[in-house]
Amino acid sequence: MILSLCPNPSIDSYAWLEKFETGGVNRIDRIIEYPGGKGVHVAIALATLGENSQLMGTWAGGAGQWIKQKCGKLEVECSGIELAGNNRKCYTFRSERPDFDNSELLEPGPSFTTNKWIAFIKLFELHIPNAKLICMSGSWPKNAPLDAYAQLILVAKEKKVKTILDCSGAQLTEALEVGFFGLHLNEFEAEKLCGSQDIYRLLKKLEDKVELVALTHGKKGLLLAYQGQIISANVKIDKVISSVGSGDCLTAGIAYAVSNGLSVEEIAAYGVACGAANCLTEDLGMIDKEIVEKLLPQVSIKTLTNER
Repeated sequence: MILSLCPNPSIDSYAWLEKFETGGVNRIDRIIEYPGGKGVHVAIALATLGENSQLMGTWAGGAGQWIKQKCGKLEVECSGIELAGNNRKCYTFRSERPDFDNSELLEPGPSFTTNKWIAFIKLFELHIPNAKLICMSGSWPKNAPLDAYAQLILVAKEKKVKTILDCSGAQLTEALEVGFFGLHLNEFEAEKLCGSQDIYRLLKKLEDKVELVALTHGKKGLLLAYQGQIISANVKIDKVISSVGSGDCLTAGIAYAVSNGLSVEEIAAYGVACGAANCLTEDLGMIDKEIVEKLLPQVSIKTLTNER
């Protein structure tokens, strides 16, 4: 199976709000809720693609139970540890006002303790023997170790299981110190990491630390560096309904293709097709397999020189 980690799951909500009055009363017209968090999106997308998808997270209160129940209905097997409080809610506001439409509001979620971290890493160790690949995505609850991902990566390395990471900040910095298989980041995260959105400067920064680098540029598509190749991949779609979770679905597509031994070009194509498929549905962080299969042959693939 492919194991997805979501340390900080959420209930992702589309909330329709015609206007926002600062200092006044604002009433949401309607709301639709989805299981969320980056790793949750990855796990659901992998299950949609037909993978044996398992999700490990931290679950808190009624919100946590709701997320697990929804994931179970989507054929994602959930495990993890229980935390006090409630998992967070993340709101994406929809409005006719362009300056307010797609604005996001994120709750902080529950907190970690030392004992809970020990329990989490022990449970992770139990999952390793059954995993052919691990995707680690997103933020951590408060008080989690700043090198949490790095510690988990070292555990996976001992069992020779590859990891794909999608995170930023201190967690990414610490993870790069130990090195790992794959990294997905967007152009803004690349800018923070190496001071540039340029793929060549990024690869120089990541030299000998990461084998596969997936750099996304929104509408400009994906640059994938792997096995000595740099592939540019993109696909045209008519209308973006929602881009929330598209990066996570792209990660899932890459993980699916890597785990099935596909070529570098096919890995890039699956990533782009899954990311674009998410943009074509209103369901946050989800894809339709038929749409992915329709988009795959439409993906434009170009091989770039690996030297500048």
